[in-house]
Amino acid sequence: MRYGIFSDVHANIEALDAVTETYKTEGIDKYLCIGDIIGYAASPRECLARVFALAEGTVAGNHDFACAGLFNIDNLNPVAREAILWTAAQLGPGEKTRLKSLELTYQNEDLTLVHGSLSEPEQFYYLFEEGLARDSFAVQKTAVCFIGHTHIPATFVTDEHKNISYTRNNLIEIKPGNKYIINVGSVGQPRDGNPKACFCIYDTDKQSVSIKRAAYDIKKTQGKIIDAGLPGYLAERLSLGR
Repeated sequence: MRYGIFSDVHANIEALDAVTETYKTEGIDKYLCIGDIIGYAASPRECLARVFALAEGTVAGNHDFACAGLFNIDNLNPVAREAILWTAAQLGPGEKTRLKSLELTYQNEDLTLVHGSLSEPEQFYYLFEEGLARDSFAVQKTAVCFIGHTHIPATFVTDEHKNISYTRNNLIEIKPGNKYIINVGSVGQPRDGNPKACFCIYDTDKQSVSIKRAAYDIKKTQGKIIDAGLPGYLAERLSLGR
């Protein structure tokens, strides 16, 4: 099985289209989305339609729930709040109902998905440090858990002795006896210094996860953000991968 797993599209249709075109060359069997389909950029309805048509499993991100009225926008910074208010005004009742129906976690025989952390997933914690990784590993039932939210691709690994290590490698070999929390980065707003859209492929036969990148028309996305009257910072940061 080859999974195409992606996260944090954030209403960037140009980045999403670049990723899906790249996936077409990769022999993907099943697509999964780790949330935050919307927020920040200016194509929320198009991105929702694309993701819901493509992905067989999608979990909620905090921006998805915020636009549906299920997450307090006071928890977000002022720029994010402005983008949420704009985005929510663009969506119809059916789209908001679909967002409300999203689950916080997804699990099958191969993997688990959660936007932030398996430890209190409704809190949307940013999983940056070992302590929170340890809490998440404690409730993780599958060998591999995929997350997003930080917009930075990275992997936490715990071995049979519960030792935890951290890597930014783009190729992760899944070894028996270990557990993995793999952040797949962001399609629509990378924050690791690389402006290219980020996504991953999990090959269960090879037991490997590959972090991939795809170039897209950043200037087109920036123009849409500005034309929509959204904060200019949301356009500027795309060129920097920040």
